[in-house]
Amino acid sequence: MTAALVNGGKKHFGWGTDRHMQADIFDAINAGTRATGNWAKKPPVFPLWPRPSEKKATADGETREVSVADLYHRFTRR
Repeated sequence: MTAALVNGGKKHFGWGTDRHMQADIFDAINAGTRATGNWAKKPPVFPLWPRPSEKKATADGETREVSVADLYHRFTRR
């Protein structure tokens, strides 16, 4: 749960390195299918694997690092 909160919230729970790699492999297979397929007109657009949204950027465009104090406040907030 701590890693999910660091990555952007509860929607990232369960999204470890293995899950991201599986989603990337799925997208790569679809891209390869689209590139090498024999299509009559134009190739279809395959949907990407749904992922949780990216980290929120701060005002200057950089992602903000989360401190231990920030995590403590998130856990103790009611």
